[in-house]
Amino acid sequence: MENNQKKLSFQTLVLITTPKLAEKAAELFKQGNLPLQYRFNAEGTASSEIMDMLGLGSIDKCVLVSMLPKNFADIMLDKLKTELLMHTVNSGIAFTVPLNGMNNLILRMLSQNESENVLNSVGKEEIKMSDLKYVLVAAVVNRGFSQDVMSAARSVGATGGTLINSRHIGDEEAVSFWGLSVQEEKEIILILAPAENKLNIMKSIGEKCGIHSEAKGIVLSMPIDSVVGL
Repeated sequence: MENNQKKLSFQTLVLITTPKLAEKAAELFKQGNLPLQYRFNAEGTASSEIMDMLGLGSIDKCVLVSMLPKNFADIMLDKLKTELLMHTVNSGIAFTVPLNGMNNLILRMLSQNESENVLNSVGKEEIKMSDLKYVLVAAVVNRGFSQDVMSAARSVGATGGTLINSRHIGDEEAVSFWGLSVQEEKEIILILAPAENKLNIMKSIGEKCGIHSEAKGIVLSMPIDSVVGL
C-alpha cells in the first residue's frame, strides 16, 4: 500500500453553497466514505439588497472541504453537480485544488476507505499552469476590508467572491518585529477567476489592500483542476 500511496495524486475538494444544500452535500460526502471533512460558515460578497432584488435569497454560505484522490474527486464533482443541481441559479460552486504534499497519517486514512480499489488505480498526474482555465485567488486582510478587496477585484473583471471570517494565530513578537500591526480578527476572501485574469486581480488587490495598507493584506493564488457550477 505504501508504494501505491506514493503514486496517488491527491486533491482538496471545495464546495461553496447554501446552508440547506450543504447538509445534502455533507451526506454525499458521508456516503462516499470521506474520512476528512471540514465545514465553515461564510458569506457571499453581494449585498442582501441585491440578492433580494434578484430573487436569490440569503447571502449566507457554507464552505465544505475534503481531501481525496484525483479520480475520486472527479466522481464527487459529478455527484455534486447532479444531486445539488449545480447548473441552476444560487446552487453553488465546487472545485478541486491539487495537493503537493500530505503526511502519512492522512494518506492512510484516505486509503482505508471503501474506495480502495479506486485509489490503487490512480497514477501520478502533473498539472501544467498553461493548461489551467481557472485559479483561486485568496486575500487575507484585517476585519472590515472585504468590500475594499472585492471593489479592487471587480475593477479588473472579477464577478464575485466568498467571505470567511478567521483569526490570526501567528507569533505576535515576530509580527511586531517586521513592523506589522497585530490584529487577530481577519477576513479571507476567496475569488474564483479565469487563469488569464489572475495577475490583474492580484495586482489590483495588492495595490489597494496590500501589506502596506490599513488592510495589511496578503494575496495568493492556487491552481484549480476541475470546477462545476459556473
